[in-house]
Amino acid sequence: MTQPATTDLAVSIPTDLDSARAKLVYLYLAASGGATAEDLCDDLAVTKGTVLSITGTLRDRGYLERADGRFELAEVTN
Repeated sequence: MTQPATTDLAVSIPTDLDSARAKLVYLYLAASGGATAEDLCDDLAVTKGTVLSITGTLRDRGYLERADGRFELAEVTN
């Protein structure tokens, strides 16, 4: 029996994210290092409208940046 691959990825999901899909997009971007809207649609099986709504919310809250057509998590400064 094959064991699934595991990754040591420590990610703290922002507490103000209520939507399960927003949390999923956040985790996906944390694990992948960034993605296009099309990548998110295909890999997470959500519509482009949903992706754009979620990424818009994440960007408005300062969690996300868009560069060269890709979404990436914003650098957190303390």
